[in-house]
Amino acid sequence: MTAMKLQKLVYYCQAWSLVWEKQLFPDAIEAWANGPVTPRLYRAHRKMYEVSEIPGGDSSRLNSSQRDTIRRVLKFYGHRSGQWLSDLSHRESPWKDARKGLDAGEGGNEEITPQAMCEYYGSL
Repeated sequence: MTAMKLQKLVYYCQAWSLVWEKQLFPDAIEAWANGPVTPRLYRAHRKMYEVSEIPGGDSSRLNSSQRDTIRRVLKFYGHRSGQWLSDLSHRESPWKDARKGLDAGEGGNEEITPQAMCEYYGSL
């Protein structure tokens, strides 16, 4: 999958996990120009267009609830392209609110807070 798609799927996994149970992972998600990005994950796949595995990733550390959240998110969003997911995130409040005051395409690293994700996605 593309790096962009991976980043957006990770964002949606975190967002829905916050709504359904609790935070999936502790890393911050930032509102970059092309959508939500987890910087540590970005550093792991930097300079890769396609990502087949995450260095240091270990799915055996996930519990059954976390696996279920990921499965549900992939079932709903997984068939979409990275660009489609990026465009979707650009229409949603958590990313838009974190980007307030920035022009389109302008760099930025404001956090999309877990509270913002939980409130927005929980209201859908």
